[in-house]
Amino acid sequence: MSASLQNIKIAVDAVVFGYRENKLYVLLIQQKFGSQNTYWALPGGLVQEDESLLEAVKRELKEETNVSVNYLEQLYTFGDDISRDPRNRVISVAYFALVDPSKLTLIADTDADHVSWVEIDKIPNLAFDHDEIVNRAIKRLKNKLTYQPIGFDLLPNKFMFSDLENLYTTIIAKDIDRRNFRKKMMSFGFITETDEFADKKSGRPAKLYTFNTAEYKRLEKEGIHFEIKLV
Repeated sequence: MSASLQNIKIAVDAVVFGYRENKLYVLLIQQKFGSQNTYWALPGGLVQEDESLLEAVKRELKEETNVSVNYLEQLYTFGDDISRDPRNRVISVAYFALVDPSKLTLIADTDADHVSWVEIDKIPNLAFDHDEIVNRAIKRLKNKLTYQPIGFDLLPNKFMFSDLENLYTTIIAKDIDRRNFRKKMMSFGFITETDEFADKKSGRPAKLYTFNTAEYKRLEKEGIHFEIKLV
Protein backbone atom coordinates (compact mmCIF):
# COMPACT_ATOMS: atom_id res chain seq x y z
CA MET A 1 0.00 0.00 0.00
CA SER A 2 1.55 3.30 -1.07
CA ALA A 3 1.86 6.10 1.45
CA SER A 4 0.00 9.33 0.71
CA LEU A 5 0.58 12.78 2.10
CA GLN A 6 -2.06 13.79 4.61
CA ASN A 7 -3.65 17.20 4.32
CA ILE A 8 -5.68 17.28 7.52
CA LYS A 9 -6.00 20.38 9.67
CA ILE A 10 -6.58 20.44 13.44
CA ALA A 11 -8.95 22.98 14.96
CA VAL A 12 -10.36 23.76 18.39
CA ASP A 13 -13.86 24.96 19.27
CA ALA A 14 -15.16 26.28 22.59
CA VAL A 15 -18.62 25.84 24.10
CA VAL A 16 -18.78 28.50 26.82
CA PHE A 17 -21.89 28.38 28.99
CA GLY A 18 -23.19 31.33 30.96
CA TYR A 19 -26.15 31.61 33.31
CA ARG A 20 -28.22 34.62 34.31
CA GLU A 21 -31.81 35.32 35.34
CA ASN A 22 -32.66 31.61 35.43
CA LYS A 23 -31.60 31.03 31.83
CA LEU A 24 -28.68 29.11 30.33
CA TYR A 25 -26.72 30.76 27.53
CA VAL A 26 -23.95 29.79 25.14
CA LEU A 27 -21.35 32.15 23.70
CA LEU A 28 -21.59 32.46 19.90
CA ILE A 29 -19.87 34.49 17.21
CA GLN A 30 -20.97 35.66 13.79
CA GLN A 31 -18.43 35.34 11.03
CA LYS A 32 -18.09 35.25 7.26
CA PHE A 33 -16.40 32.43 5.41
CA GLY A 34 -14.99 33.86 2.20
CA SER A 35 -17.81 35.08 -0.02
CA GLN A 36 -20.43 33.05 1.82
CA ASN A 37 -23.16 34.44 4.02
CA THR A 38 -22.62 35.29 7.66
CA TYR A 39 -23.05 32.35 10.02
CA TRP A 40 -23.38 31.89 13.75
CA ALA A 41 -20.74 29.55 15.11
CA LEU A 42 -18.78 28.59 18.18
CA PRO A 43 -15.57 30.50 18.90
CA GLY A 44 -12.59 28.58 17.59
CA GLY A 45 -10.09 28.12 14.83
CA LEU A 46 -7.05 26.26 13.58
CA VAL A 47 -4.25 25.21 15.92
CA GLN A 48 -0.93 26.89 15.19
CA GLU A 49 2.25 24.87 14.70
CA ASP A 50 3.86 26.05 17.95
CA GLU A 51 0.98 25.76 20.44
CA SER A 52 -0.85 23.09 22.37
CA LEU A 53 -4.57 22.43 21.96
CA LEU A 54 -5.35 24.19 25.23
CA GLU A 55 -3.24 27.19 24.28
CA ALA A 56 -5.03 27.33 20.94
CA VAL A 57 -8.56 27.32 22.34
CA LYS A 58 -7.67 29.96 24.94
CA ARG A 59 -6.10 32.15 22.23
CA GLU A 60 -9.08 31.80 19.91
CA LEU A 61 -11.51 32.67 22.71
CA LYS A 62 -9.52 35.76 23.64
CA GLU A 63 -9.05 36.89 20.05
CA GLU A 64 -12.64 36.38 18.91
CA THR A 65 -14.64 37.25 22.04
CA ASN A 66 -12.27 38.89 24.58
CA VAL A 67 -13.14 36.10 27.04
CA SER A 68 -10.46 34.51 29.21
CA VAL A 69 -11.37 31.25 30.93
CA ASN A 70 -9.35 29.65 33.72
CA TYR A 71 -10.69 26.14 33.24
CA LEU A 72 -11.59 24.44 29.96
CA GLU A 73 -12.55 20.78 29.86
CA GLN A 74 -11.97 18.72 26.73
CA LEU A 75 -15.35 17.57 25.46
CA TYR A 76 -14.96 15.42 22.36
CA THR A 77 -13.14 15.12 19.04
CA PHE A 78 -15.22 15.73 15.91
CA GLY A 79 -13.92 14.43 12.59
CA ASP A 80 -15.79 11.31 11.50
CA ASP A 81 -17.74 13.47 9.09
CA ILE A 82 -14.95 14.15 6.59
CA SER A 83 -16.98 16.94 4.98
CA ARG A 84 -17.82 18.76 8.24
CA ASP A 85 -15.92 21.80 6.92
CA PRO A 86 -16.50 22.46 3.19
CA ARG A 87 -13.18 24.29 2.89
CA ASN A 88 -10.77 21.63 4.15
CA ARG A 89 -10.60 18.27 5.92
CA VAL A 90 -10.65 19.51 9.52
CA ILE A 91 -10.68 17.58 12.78
CA SER A 92 -11.90 19.67 15.71
CA VAL A 93 -11.18 19.13 19.39
CA ALA A 94 -14.04 20.72 21.32
CA TYR A 95 -13.82 22.14 24.84
CA PHE A 96 -16.44 23.47 27.20
CA ALA A 97 -16.33 26.00 30.03
CA LEU A 98 -18.66 27.57 32.60
CA VAL A 99 -18.52 31.28 33.42
CA ASP A 100 -20.44 34.07 35.10
CA PRO A 101 -21.35 36.45 32.22
CA SER A 102 -21.54 39.46 34.55
CA LYS A 103 -17.76 39.30 35.00
CA LEU A 104 -17.01 39.45 31.27
CA THR A 105 -16.91 42.13 28.59
CA LEU A 106 -17.51 40.75 25.10
CA ILE A 107 -15.56 42.20 22.17
CA ALA A 108 -15.64 40.71 18.68
CA ASP A 109 -12.26 40.73 16.95
CA THR A 110 -10.10 38.92 14.35
CA ASP A 111 -12.50 37.00 12.05
CA ALA A 112 -15.58 37.47 14.28
CA ASP A 113 -18.03 40.17 13.16
CA HIS A 114 -20.18 39.91 16.26
CA VAL A 115 -20.23 38.05 19.58
CA SER A 116 -23.22 37.43 21.82
CA TRP A 117 -24.73 35.32 24.58
CA VAL A 118 -27.59 33.30 23.09
CA GLU A 119 -30.24 31.44 25.08
CA ILE A 120 -29.99 27.68 24.71
CA ASP A 121 -33.53 27.36 23.36
CA LYS A 122 -32.99 30.20 20.86
CA ILE A 123 -29.79 29.00 19.20
CA PRO A 124 -29.99 29.44 15.40
CA ASN A 125 -28.66 26.87 12.96
CA LEU A 126 -24.91 26.91 13.44
CA ALA A 127 -22.09 26.53 10.95
CA PHE A 128 -20.39 23.18 10.32
CA ASP A 129 -21.41 20.58 12.93
CA HIS A 130 -21.51 23.07 15.78
CA ASP A 131 -25.13 22.18 16.61
CA GLU A 132 -23.92 18.65 17.38
CA ILE A 133 -21.05 20.01 19.47
CA VAL A 134 -23.39 22.21 21.54
CA ASN A 135 -25.85 19.35 22.10
CA ARG A 136 -23.07 17.08 23.32
CA ALA A 137 -21.83 19.83 25.65
CA ILE A 138 -25.31 20.32 27.11
CA LYS A 139 -25.57 16.60 27.86
CA ARG A 140 -22.15 16.68 29.55
CA LEU A 141 -23.17 19.69 31.63
CA LYS A 142 -26.43 18.10 32.78
CA ASN A 143 -24.67 14.90 33.79
CA LYS A 144 -21.78 16.60 35.59
CA LEU A 145 -24.09 18.75 37.68
CA THR A 146 -25.28 15.59 39.43
CA TYR A 147 -21.83 14.33 40.43
CA GLN A 148 -19.55 17.38 40.55
CA PRO A 149 -20.30 20.87 41.95
CA ILE A 150 -19.49 22.70 38.73
CA GLY A 151 -22.65 24.81 38.87
CA PHE A 152 -20.98 27.31 41.17
CA ASP A 153 -18.82 28.47 38.25
CA LEU A 154 -22.00 29.84 36.66
CA LEU A 155 -22.99 31.89 39.72
CA PRO A 156 -21.61 35.12 41.18
CA ASN A 157 -19.13 34.77 44.05
CA LYS A 158 -21.99 35.54 46.45
CA PHE A 159 -25.40 34.11 45.66
CA MET A 160 -28.79 33.41 47.19
CA PHE A 161 -29.50 29.74 47.83
CA SER A 162 -32.57 30.04 45.64
CA ASP A 163 -30.22 30.97 42.78
CA LEU A 164 -28.47 27.61 43.17
CA GLU A 165 -31.79 25.77 43.30
CA ASN A 166 -33.05 27.55 40.19
CA LEU A 167 -29.81 26.82 38.34
CA TYR A 168 -30.23 23.08 38.84
CA THR A 169 -33.90 23.03 37.87
CA THR A 170 -33.24 25.21 34.81
CA ILE A 171 -30.33 23.21 33.40
CA ILE A 172 -31.42 19.68 34.29
CA ALA A 173 -35.07 20.55 33.53
CA LYS A 174 -36.48 18.59 36.45
CA ASP A 175 -38.40 19.54 39.56
CA ILE A 176 -36.55 19.72 42.83
CA ASP A 177 -37.43 18.99 46.44
CA ARG A 178 -36.04 22.29 47.71
CA ARG A 179 -35.92 21.27 51.36
CA ASN A 180 -33.96 18.08 50.69
CA PHE A 181 -31.79 19.81 48.08
CA ARG A 182 -30.77 22.49 50.56
CA LYS A 183 -30.12 19.94 53.30
CA LYS A 184 -28.01 17.80 50.97
CA MET A 185 -25.98 20.70 49.59
CA MET A 186 -25.23 22.17 53.00
CA SER A 187 -24.22 18.76 54.37
CA PHE A 188 -21.15 18.65 52.10
CA GLY A 189 -19.52 21.50 54.02
CA PHE A 190 -18.22 23.59 51.13
CA ILE A 191 -21.03 26.18 51.04
CA THR A 192 -20.52 29.04 53.48
CA GLU A 193 -23.31 31.26 54.75
CA THR A 194 -22.24 34.92 54.87
CA ASP A 195 -23.52 37.77 57.05
CA GLU A 196 -24.69 39.64 53.97
CA PHE A 197 -28.14 39.83 52.44
CA ALA A 198 -29.29 40.17 48.85
CA ASP A 199 -30.49 43.57 47.72
CA LYS A 200 -34.12 42.62 47.18
CA LYS A 201 -36.70 45.32 46.44
CA SER A 202 -39.53 43.46 48.16
CA GLY A 203 -40.09 40.44 50.33
CA ARG A 204 -37.99 38.95 53.09
CA PRO A 205 -34.24 39.65 52.74
CA ALA A 206 -32.33 36.56 51.63
CA LYS A 207 -28.91 35.62 52.94
CA LEU A 208 -25.97 35.30 50.59
CA TYR A 209 -23.74 32.23 50.34
CA THR A 210 -20.34 31.47 48.86
CA PHE A 211 -18.68 28.36 47.48
CA ASN A 212 -15.56 27.53 49.49
CA THR A 213 -13.19 26.30 46.78
CA ALA A 214 -10.34 25.53 49.16
CA GLU A 215 -12.58 23.42 51.39
CA TYR A 216 -14.00 21.54 48.41
CA LYS A 217 -10.49 20.73 47.15
CA ARG A 218 -9.57 19.47 50.62
CA LEU A 219 -12.67 17.30 50.78
CA GLU A 220 -12.04 16.08 47.24
CA LYS A 221 -8.61 14.80 48.28
CA GLU A 222 -10.29 12.95 51.14
CA GLY A 223 -12.62 11.26 48.65
CA ILE A 224 -15.85 13.22 49.07
CA HIS A 225 -18.78 11.59 47.27
CA PHE A 226 -20.81 14.38 45.68
CA GLU A 227 -24.14 13.26 44.28
CA ILE A 228 -27.34 15.19 43.70
CA LYS A 229 -30.51 13.37 42.75
CA LEU A 230 -33.45 15.38 41.48
CA VAL A 231 -37.08 14.29 41.36
